[in-house]
Amino acid sequence: MSELTLRPTRAGEAVVMVTRCLRLSRRNVDALLTSLLLPVLLMLLFVYLFGGAIDTGTRYVTYVVPGVLLLCASFGAASTAVSVTTDLTNGVIERFRTMDVSATAILGGHVVASIARNTVSTVLVLALAVAIGFRPAVDPLRWLAAFGVLLLFLLAVSWLSAAFGLLVRTPEAASGFTFLAMFLPYPSSAFVPVETMPSWIRGFADHQPVTPVIETLRALLLGTPTGTAPPLAVAWCLGVLAVSVPLTAVLFRRRVA
Repeated sequence: MSELTLRPTRAGEAVVMVTRCLRLSRRNVDALLTSLLLPVLLMLLFVYLFGGAIDTGTRYVTYVVPGVLLLCASFGAASTAVSVTTDLTNGVIERFRTMDVSATAILGGHVVASIARNTVSTVLVLALAVAIGFRPAVDPLRWLAAFGVLLLFLLAVSWLSAAFGLLVRTPEAASGFTFLAMFLPYPSSAFVPVETMPSWIRGFADHQPVTPVIETLRALLLGTPTGTAPPLAVAWCLGVLAVSVPLTAVLFRRRVA
């Protein structure tokens, strides 16, 4: 029986693993509906239930869209932990060990499938936001930059989620990562300005990774000055990737040894 290797992935191998993960997502109707409908419900919830009571100096839908985008991206990317843990507990990894399949392809398949699912939900959120009054005033270059930042964030959270999925032993435990991923946008500038928070929360909100990503998206989508947010956002995402990718390799090797 051959062992899974952490060698570079062949192109055909990677395509097969990505296709497999996308098919699994399509067959899991409950999870698919949740990933697509949750962004819609959250957008409507924040705009129509909370928006009238929150003063951000502009229309609330204009302020909140970047935060909802990131909240939904965090939730969707965090589901990678459950997918990875499920593979480890249902015996499918043992089947892959009989074939010359790299660990990079298996884990990368989950990450790419996560990005694909979240791209669809992002488009859905943006379409709904425009329908209820969001009016981005930016050129194509800024749209491209905003998508690039969001994609980098999705990549970082998906790999970190994969590492968490390798660390725990059951899919139920892995689902706990979704709580952490969904919590971080709340103590940030996603839904209210940071300066309105109590001082003991403001310090955390100012120096956690989600805030500069949201501020970057907000500036890019609304055409306002970006300030120092973009380099901070990119640095946070690259830092998470620099830790999570090697950690995932180490944890995978230990789990399948």
